[in-house]
Amino acid sequence: MLIKALLDEAILSKNTQKELFSHPDPLQIASIYKDETIALLCALFAYGNAKNIVNFLKKLDFSLLEKNDECIKKECKNIKYRFQNSQDITQIFITLKRLKNENSIENIFTKAYQKEQDITQAIKAFIETIYKLNPYKSYGYEFFFSKEFKIPKGPLKRYNMYLRWMVRKDELDLGIFKNIDKKDLLIPLDTHTHKVSLKLKLLKRKIYDFKSVLELTQSLKEFDPQDPIKYDFALYRIGQNKESLWSLN
Repeated sequence: MLIKALLDEAILSKNTQKELFSHPDPLQIASIYKDETIALLCALFAYGNAKNIVNFLKKLDFSLLEKNDECIKKECKNIKYRFQNSQDITQIFITLKRLKNENSIENIFTKAYQKEQDITQAIKAFIETIYKLNPYKSYGYEFFFSKEFKIPKGPLKRYNMYLRWMVRKDELDLGIFKNIDKKDLLIPLDTHTHKVSLKLKLLKRKIYDFKSVLELTQSLKEFDPQDPIKYDFALYRIGQNKESLWSLN
């Protein structure tokens, strides 16, 4: 259990506000507002270079979530981010504004989760709800919210990261959602976490997909069955910074 001991030690230094703000991270922005919808925007725009993500999020006017459609269209007409053009971003804000007026994100995730304590089904139900709210479709819009699925193939990293932020409560995560058990969370698998987990032999599957998410989550449950995803941020940082857990080379 050497790896567990080393990771438990790493958590003490990594799962902190100091470490969170030591490098650009979208959770920095979500932490300021502590709002489920703003946090979702922060999580779903979290792809690509971390510095670019944070710079983009700082430019967004989250008060648009309270404005009418015409105001949103006017304010978003010159905003773009990687795969999302200005029309995509306009429709993202319109969709999430409609959602705020209809139901809470927490309610949607929690209701679906509680049927079988299944996080994947909660994500599936949320994505289905999104597409019922707005008929708009485009590559950028569907990349942002993810496409509907029966069984996921991709790692659903951004949704699993969002749920880590929302469900777990410590110096790092926000703990806004109260009725989802952290023991059922799935690892927000990104390329850094995937590589470092292979090196640590927490993961055998070399393909970056949903099966790897389940395999790594199961490995982490052997370290802590009640809170397996507490290791996520430490693994991510170690991989991102190419740090040595003891001699990662």
